[in-house]
Amino acid sequence: MKLCFFNYFSYLSTQISQNNHEDREIMKTRITTNGTCTTLYLEGRLDTVASQEVQSDIENLLESARPVEQLVCDASQLTYLSSSGLRILLGLRKRFPNFRLTEVCPEVYQVLEMTGFTKMMTVERALRRMSVEGCEEIGRGGVGVVYRIDDDTIIKVFREGSDINEVRREITMSKEAFVLGMPTPISFDVVRVGSQYGLVYELLKAETFSNCIRRQPERIDEFARLYAGLFRQLHGIQVSQPSLIPSAMERVENAVRHIGRYFDAASIDLLLRIVSAIPQGNRLLHCDLQTKNAMMQGDVTASRLHSETEQELMLIDMGEVSYGHPIIDLGNAQSAMVALIGDYEQMIGIPREVGLDLWKRTMQYYFEGLSAAEFAHRMEQIETVGVVRNFSWLSLSDSFPDAVVRECQQAFAERVTKHKDRLLDISSTFGDWNL
Repeated sequence: MKLCFFNYFSYLSTQISQNNHEDREIMKTRITTNGTCTTLYLEGRLDTVASQEVQSDIENLLESARPVEQLVCDASQLTYLSSSGLRILLGLRKRFPNFRLTEVCPEVYQVLEMTGFTKMMTVERALRRMSVEGCEEIGRGGVGVVYRIDDDTIIKVFREGSDINEVRREITMSKEAFVLGMPTPISFDVVRVGSQYGLVYELLKAETFSNCIRRQPERIDEFARLYAGLFRQLHGIQVSQPSLIPSAMERVENAVRHIGRYFDAASIDLLLRIVSAIPQGNRLLHCDLQTKNAMMQGDVTASRLHSETEQELMLIDMGEVSYGHPIIDLGNAQSAMVALIGDYEQMIGIPREVGLDLWKRTMQYYFEGLSAAEFAHRMEQIETVGVVRNFSWLSLSDSFPDAVVRECQQAFAERVTKHKDRLLDISSTFGDWNL
């Protein structure tokens, strides 16, 4: 039986390689690590001749990457697979129970399917490819850029260097948040845009909240009420444990520690002292709810806001969805809408003076019923958490230009160091914000 299997496999492999046997490719391997996930890249023809050297290369790469908790094999550049190559994959599957083979081309997938390997391990076909050339950019953040493909479809393209696990996490967060009641579209396709990943969404008759505000600034008070209502809707949702939705506090603390490469230990300690004062909470948070990350769905040309069934704000860019105290969500939004470091109009999509006016009105509606003194106190608390976000967002990528990092380092002295005592005094009052 074993002899018959490999005789058949040899025949199948021969048929697949007929078109390219004269142009033998040099087999290449490399490895990357992102958190607990290690990705092995196989590029070229994994034939009998190359297998022995490739096996040795893989062992050396895995040794250099220890400890390897989860192994994924990216086969997007794998053009041929022999029986010797199959044995290598089988060995990896035995060593790593959650081993996955991704981005497999049709020819290699046929080999894996016919030999039964698709039943032994997770094998994912190559993703559909799309282009955003000529498409309108409608949103930009630390995680990626959102484009409009056509009237009914948008695509979020993840930043260079993001792996498929980040994409899957966002899909998972979107579904979990949707079930809990967060208004968000669900992706219906994962695609490749050049070397980057993309998520495709259907949004009928929708445009960014920023565009709506820019087109009709005279309706800013209506928009502020809608914006405040969205925050209150989210913060009224309690996340029960256990949940796949992560803790916002843990994320913020990890983000602050991550930017230790850019700031000295005393600066990081100061930010962590502010974060540690934030009370525990179990409310659903978006954590990047600026106006370019919300889409107005419905009749966006209407002269006034219609009912919820006709017009609704839908949230996009779900990479930071988490649970915790609302002060984190509001602080993060304040850092973008009020205290953004960088090109405000490019990032937020509206003039800064319009954004500041919108934010003030939004907070007045959010805290409707508080006295003037209580309102001012809450705004100081939100601003203090916003200061942390002004710098912790650098953790979203390790490839920001040096000029961006330097601008943040210069702003730190002005916004944080100079006001250290005041920030710590305000953070000591966070505990009076009861849910």
